[in-house]
Amino acid sequence: MYKETRYLTAGDKALTVEYGNKISEDISSKIRSMMAALELNKIEGVVEIVPTYRSLMIHYNPLTIKYDDLVRNLKLLEGKLNDISLPEPEVIEIPTLYGGEYGSDIENVAQHNRITVEEVIRIHSSKEYLIYMLGFTPGFPYLGGMDEKIATPRLKVPRTKISQGSVGIAGSQTGIYPIDSPGGWQLIGRTPLKLYEPNREVPILLKAGNYIKFIPISEEQYKTIEKNVNDGGYEYNTYIKKREERV
Repeated sequence: MYKETRYLTAGDKALTVEYGNKISEDISSKIRSMMAALELNKIEGVVEIVPTYRSLMIHYNPLTIKYDDLVRNLKLLEGKLNDISLPEPEVIEIPTLYGGEYGSDIENVAQHNRITVEEVIRIHSSKEYLIYMLGFTPGFPYLGGMDEKIATPRLKVPRTKISQGSVGIAGSQTGIYPIDSPGGWQLIGRTPLKLYEPNREVPILLKAGNYIKFIPISEEQYKTIEKNVNDGGYEYNTYIKKREERV
């Protein structure tokens, strides 16, 4: 984390509030606190706030508020962040069918790390992953906390189409493809849940600042959950992450 927050211009209608240059839960917490402060203390002219791994982009209307005035307001808010009480993060369980046609690259991950497929599944599903940010496609979660024991480079030649719900690994990151899209991640499984559904009341299932827990399931369970999701009758399993478990 930087000793002092950096305020950087991002064109004539946005600025970036930068807190550090690495992926860190401390930085993520500060970003969430600033987002909460902005939601509580409405600054006239602020149009949208977008969190990233290490910064917050703030879009604003320059006809309503000038850049210098916005920075001054943000600095005042930053001095009050210790007074912000963040909601306890939720953990959402992501049922996942690993391997086979649903995760065709899981053997690559196992061979690259000189472990068995079963170990890949055990390691991958043993953690609660912080959702740092969403991007790339609607609802794509950028997660932190994956064990380096299953880190694997991206494919040399990306696929032109990856099925929605596919769970993959790229380097030391893991993530889920919310929609059919191109991609170069190593696919290890798939979830029947829909991370993005435009006709749903809340189209994007996940939220930055919460956590994901992958739950291994069988093909029979996959098909049952898939049907329930499509019928609108699936009940998502969530729980509050205990404070002592957070780093």
